[in-house]
Amino acid sequence: MYKIFIREWRRILTRPIYIFCIVAVPLFCALFFTTMMDKGLPQDMPIGMVDLDNSTTTRTLARNLDAFQNTDIVANYPSVTEARKALQRGEIYAFYYIPKGTTQKLIRQESPTVSFYTNNTFLMAGSLLYKDMRTLTELVGGAAGRTVLFAHGATNRQAMAFLQPIVLETRAIGNPSLNYSIYLSNILAPGLISLMVLFITVFSIGQEIKEGTGRVLLRLADGSAGKALIAKLLPQTLLFSLMAVLTGLYLYGYLGYPCFCGIPTMLGLLVLFVVASQGLGVLMICALPSPRLGLSFASLWGVISFSICGMSFPVMAMHPTLQGLSYLSPLRHYFLLYVNCALNGYELFNAWPYFAALCGFALLPCLFVERFRTLMTRIAYDP
Repeated sequence: MYKIFIREWRRILTRPIYIFCIVAVPLFCALFFTTMMDKGLPQDMPIGMVDLDNSTTTRTLARNLDAFQNTDIVANYPSVTEARKALQRGEIYAFYYIPKGTTQKLIRQESPTVSFYTNNTFLMAGSLLYKDMRTLTELVGGAAGRTVLFAHGATNRQAMAFLQPIVLETRAIGNPSLNYSIYLSNILAPGLISLMVLFITVFSIGQEIKEGTGRVLLRLADGSAGKALIAKLLPQTLLFSLMAVLTGLYLYGYLGYPCFCGIPTMLGLLVLFVVASQGLGVLMICALPSPRLGLSFASLWGVISFSICGMSFPVMAMHPTLQGLSYLSPLRHYFLLYVNCALNGYELFNAWPYFAALCGFALLPCLFVERFRTLMTRIAYDP
């Protein structure tokens, strides 16, 4: 096993694709995603203003809207047509329209109508700007109503009881700051490590088939396919685990992302996630012993895992077939462990089914030891 271990290290250090996939890609992706979303939410997104009333009240409304963190009024347009064209050209994500006479109607309590238009082709930008414009409109309407009630002699408590009979308290659990990076980077970075693990596991075993060196590998292991497989994958396990631990320390230690279960627990889960991905990679190359087909399968399934793990779209809302397939990906179980342990602070025991699933993936190679022997001794390379 020691000879195979050293042999694999030589392969890793002399072939740039290993260093690129094991070191460069995880580092780049972790830095890329966290710096891209370093502010948590998109800020100062450009919108337009169509203020045909042009009164003190509407100008104050525009200043208050511009003060929102997500909103930046970059232009005032003379008409809805001009604002619409700017929206279609992609110069702004939304615009707020105030028709002429709005202030007078507001004073006379005639329920004036204002409009806002968002470009939901860009879903996140459109949703956030819609929320800001709607919130401001409701606040302005409430302020106008309160002024009228004060004029009729109502106290502040009476006015607020009339305007807001039910007080809402919204509490975001796990990610109270609604930071997109906290939610996404903690899955995207480990997910890309998993993708590289699948790729390298299939590639390294596939190279033995392609180069016809499988018998040499088994001879070095004294004919033991299990020892040969362990010694071959161990250097990759150590390197990928190191990158996963560094990623975890960067996310939870340096950036200070929430980790209510403790950093050591998440680092251990990251290492287990790496080993589970290797187990799935062994299954892939044993099922499709052609390096070309094995790599295609690994790449395809690794990318699909991002869509069906529940990170971007809830699994419970998917087609039942996709719901079942999602649990065939280690990323799905790691995502659930991250949400339950790191964000919600549950003990690992309370999320044991997902932990057990990752352990099951990690033990998959035990079922394919004899199949691995067949790959190394009898399968001919098919270009």
